[in-house]
Amino acid sequence: MTLLRVVAGEAGPTLHTQRCYLRAPTMADFPAWATLRATSRSFLEPWEPRWPDDDLTRTAFKRRIKRYQREIREDSGYPFFLFRSSDEQLLGGATLSNVRRGVSLSCSLGYWMGEAYSGNGLMGEAVPRLLQFAFRDLRLHRVEAASIPHNERSIRLLEKAGFVREGFARRYLLINGKWQDHVLFAALVEDQVIRPPLMVDPASS
Repeated sequence: MTLLRVVAGEAGPTLHTQRCYLRAPTMADFPAWATLRATSRSFLEPWEPRWPDDDLTRTAFKRRIKRYQREIREDSGYPFFLFRSSDEQLLGGATLSNVRRGVSLSCSLGYWMGEAYSGNGLMGEAVPRLLQFAFRDLRLHRVEAASIPHNERSIRLLEKAGFVREGFARRYLLINGKWQDHVLFAALVEDQVIRPPLMVDPASS
């Protein structure tokens, strides 16, 4: 039984922020996801691995959901979609991936935002809430993230959330068909102790 099931039940947790909430993706999200990704494609492609030819099809999304469910069962990854609370509009997504237990107790954070909703501070609300989940519920010690050096918006988001710049990795990830340098960041559970408390989900209060 994974920690996620222990703390939140079989369906996974819903994480609330001031204006948004995060939950695990389901097949019912396909139409909104495909539309948002299609309309944001030129905005997202410079920062992501190259999209497969069938990436926006229902069949590919079904494979994605099966992979997400397997990762949750195995305690190796925790995917989330981000929704606006006022109208349940899908805004983007984030994943805590490559969860390592044992002496590491760490994972990697990745995220994306639809073009129409970028720059409004919504992912800036989501990332601290994901850190709270990683440290409090998954009992991890370290969350890592990486950004292409000229992605200034992403770097500002990470630093505002409490991530500390730790290094530089040459040709670290294959992004949009090209090996790209990345700036490396991490947040530790000790770092969060001195930060303001985050919103607590209504169900846990």
